[in-house]
Amino acid sequence: MIHRRTLLKTGAAAALGAPALSSLAQQAVTLKFHTFMSPTSNVWLAMHKPWMDKVEKESGGRIKFEGYPAMQLGGTPVQLYDQAKDGVVDVVWTLPGNTAGRFPRIEVFELPFIMSNAEATSKAYWEYVQTMAPDEFKDTQVLALQVHGPGVIHTVDKPVKSIADMRGLKLRAPTRQVTKLMGVLGATPVGMPLPQIPDALSKGTITGCVIPWEVVPSVKVNELTKFHAEFDPAGGSLYTTTFVMAMNKAKYNSLAPDLKKVIDNNSGMATSAWLGKVQQGNDIPGRKTASDRGNTIYTVSAAEAQEFRRKSRTVEVEWVEDMNKKGFDGKKLLDTARSLIEKHTKTTKA
Repeated sequence: MIHRRTLLKTGAAAALGAPALSSLAQQAVTLKFHTFMSPTSNVWLAMHKPWMDKVEKESGGRIKFEGYPAMQLGGTPVQLYDQAKDGVVDVVWTLPGNTAGRFPRIEVFELPFIMSNAEATSKAYWEYVQTMAPDEFKDTQVLALQVHGPGVIHTVDKPVKSIADMRGLKLRAPTRQVTKLMGVLGATPVGMPLPQIPDALSKGTITGCVIPWEVVPSVKVNELTKFHAEFDPAGGSLYTTTFVMAMNKAKYNSLAPDLKKVIDNNSGMATSAWLGKVQQGNDIPGRKTASDRGNTIYTVSAAEAQEFRRKSRTVEVEWVEDMNKKGFDGKKLLDTARSLIEKHTKTTKA
């Protein structure tokens, strides 16, 4: 009798427990994705939204996203990384360089003339962080690390064809290293987040900026400037900027194992490379918006770029010294980044 009662109790518990377990397995989670990019930008439309859609689809709809471009959840672009760290939001896409000096080792990818193409350099950036700086973003679950296409100089009323033309320009730069680069090249650098560019150009606070072609239309730089200086790929890319897509650690750890796997499948080197490739791919239509307006686009030849390279060497030397002072082997970090970029460039179609 006792044995039968025990079986009945066990059976009842199992029957009661089954729906609970089943609903737990099917439980959906909604993630808030926050970024400073505008809702009309290529980054939002061609990178962020497709990534979210892919995760939603592969999770069978059990992961859902609420997307908030243009800082719609409040705060400033500078605060985005901490919003993910602190759980104010679940996923962010931002510039580590918004907080100058906080992530020093990854600045190697923002040094002058180091990047090749965005896809290969994004792969190198991912591998570099795993091997040389695994604790750089320790406060979050890093989903992807990428760079944009070659940086371009955009000016309001004066073309840049040589180093001499940089003198007297007030140029907005995105990060600490690129700000230093502008100063070394003779301009007056002004640091500010991307969304502030249109207002600063309109008011004459700056006389130009450095951004890739891809983002030009979303901040009206095709309308607010008349001259653009790009660099012939044969002479190397003037600079690039690093980005991170990061998730709140506690939120990631709270996911069911199969949902964690969906996030993992959409993270890492392949996702980083895809983001870099898509972003650089949008340089072409971005450039067209400037040429369609009749703006002047000047290509700095490989020979002309030599003077830019020579001057900008100071930035590299100072970064290596800075890393040494922080207790890192600056030369080793630089050599590793260079060799990784070279390795991935050989296996990636430009």
